[in-house]
Formats: sequence, C-alpha cells, structure tokens
Amino acid sequence: MSAVLRPRPPTADDELALAAAGGDADAFAALYARYADRVYARITHLVGPGPDREDVLQQVFLELHRALPRFRGEATVSTFLYRIAIHVIYDHLRKRTRRPVDHDDAALDALIDGSPTPEERARRRQELAQIFAMLERIKPKKRIAFVLVAVEGLSLDEAAELVGTNAEAVKQRVLHARRELVALLDRAEKRTAPHDRRQP
Repeated sequence: MSAVLRPRPPTADDELALAAAGGDADAFAALYARYADRVYARITHLVGPGPDREDVLQQVFLELHRALPRFRGEATVSTFLYRIAIHVIYDHLRKRTRRPVDHDDAALDALIDGSPTPEERARRRQELAQIFAMLERIKPKKRIAFVLVAVEGLSLDEAAELVGTNAEAVKQRVLHARRELVALLDRAEKRTAPHDRRQP
C-alpha cells in the first residue's frame, strides 16, 4: 500500500506569504526584508555584477507580488520565490543584447573570498570579469543551469526544480555550457600567449 502524501506543516514564511496575498503590505515588506539579499546574491551570480541587478531585483518582487495569490504551500516560499527569480532572470538575459557588461569593481570584490593582497585582489577581479564576459556568450538556459550547478553547488534535481525541467535536461545544459566555456578559455589563452620567436 502506497504511503499517503501529507501536506507539510505551515511555516512562518507561509503565514507571511498568505497574509501578503491577502493584501497585507507589512507581510510583503517582511518577505522582502527576509529574502532580498539572497535573491540579489543569486542575481549577481546569474546576471553578473552589473548595474542592471537592482532592476532585476525589483522585477522579481513585483512578479512575486502578482503571483502570491497562486501560492498554496505545496512548495516552500523560498522555492516559490526562486522559481520566479529564475524566470525573471532568464527573460532579462534573453532580452539583453550581447555586449560588454560594465562590472562594478566593488561588486566583483564582494565575490572574492578571504583577505587577499591588493595585487591578488586585482588579479582575481580581472579573472572574475573575464569569466562573466565569457558567460555573456552562453545562451541563457545553459548559463543558468551551469551557474546553479557548477557555481552555486545545487544538485541536478534542485536546479531542475527551479528552472522547471528535469534533471537530465539540466545535466545536458551544464555539459554544453562547460564545453563552450572551455573552448572560449582556450581561445582566450591562445590570443594572449606569447608567440614562439625562434631564431632561424
């Protein structure tokens, strides 16, 4: 006999979401305060540390406000919100023209762990800027899957839940993205490598 699936017990976040869905502005403000920093960090990973992150963040919470009446508690509030965030980020990346992104040095520094020397910090900042520039050349679906799995460390199942597909599809996107990034890195290294100037 199969086990009966029971609904999970409501959490404090569920109560806030349901109250916000009913028009409670304070409850929505509490959700924003609780999740804005985490959503902003994910936007930075997926979009890059450019000036458009604030616009994306506001769009995510605008879409959350519109979607809350559909919240029934089957998924956690965080999963419900992150699914919306991924959809907004995908739409943003799809519409954004492929152009060099102006990265904020302070935002790049925030992604650097530890307390490196100024020289090491400058080197890491340059490497991060190069990585984000290469990610601009990867199509949004593959880019998002790659960052979620390879950078943020989500499992294939966790990433699939957020992007709305299955684990195998996520795996293939990650593999394709990795191959494209390796090819881009290889080309970049060949361009910057010194020419072999052998004497005749």
